[in-house]
Amino acid sequence: MPNDRDLPPTLDAGVPQTARIWNFLLGGKDNFAADRAVGEQILASRPELAESARLSRAYLIRAVTYLAGEAGVRQFLDIGTGLPTANNTHEVAQSVAPSSRVVYVDNDPLVLSHARALLAGGPEGVTDYIDADMHDMDLVLRGAAATLDFSEPVAVLFMGVLGHVEDDAVAQGIVRRAMEAVPSGSYLAVYDGADVTPANVEAARIWNESAAQPYHLRSPARLARFFDGLELVEPGVVPVTRWRPEVDAPEIDQFCAVGRKP
Repeated sequence: MPNDRDLPPTLDAGVPQTARIWNFLLGGKDNFAADRAVGEQILASRPELAESARLSRAYLIRAVTYLAGEAGVRQFLDIGTGLPTANNTHEVAQSVAPSSRVVYVDNDPLVLSHARALLAGGPEGVTDYIDADMHDMDLVLRGAAATLDFSEPVAVLFMGVLGHVEDDAVAQGIVRRAMEAVPSGSYLAVYDGADVTPANVEAARIWNESAAQPYHLRSPARLARFFDGLELVEPGVVPVTRWRPEVDAPEIDQFCAVGRKP
């Protein structure tokens, strides 16, 4: 687990942070007591959430594999990447297409310190990291342009982060600005928590009581609005375990979709 003496000066280990709570739920060690306290409280009321975190991560792997393989995308903009774990976006993309270029975006100081050390691309590809907030999409796009060619298709990923934006219009504006910057043939991939079960609503309530960044659940219909103007890839907006699964898994209340810009 992180040593407090080695932390960036802007990091407050006493305030629970989304990336570190999620890292705890995934079984990682890059978290602090405050993060674990929130995670343990959530797991006490909903122990299956750890499995939900793993299954959501598995969707990311399948989506990136599809994008780098069948869809032929060679550029990825992963916004709100979180702490590095196994099978990060660049590892998956470059295992399929070694020349893939990947840019990560996050604004958590601990994510930044780990990204510098861990998110190194393969010899044929490129991996970069931008310290920025998705609310400032112009800054994100300017930084990404140093690595990505916006005249060629880009896969834009928002994995589990749009729930941190409460207002639908603001969240849709963030996605719209990102997709306006990329050309025809680009893709959007999203997953987020849905308000389809009382258990998930309660888990979000517990999270929001303690975490520095509240998380707001949306219905599948509201999540679908992020794909307005895009061509949904089959099977559309579905639970993450129903998006092109390789093995059977229980249906969970994280919903996802992939869409193509025509």
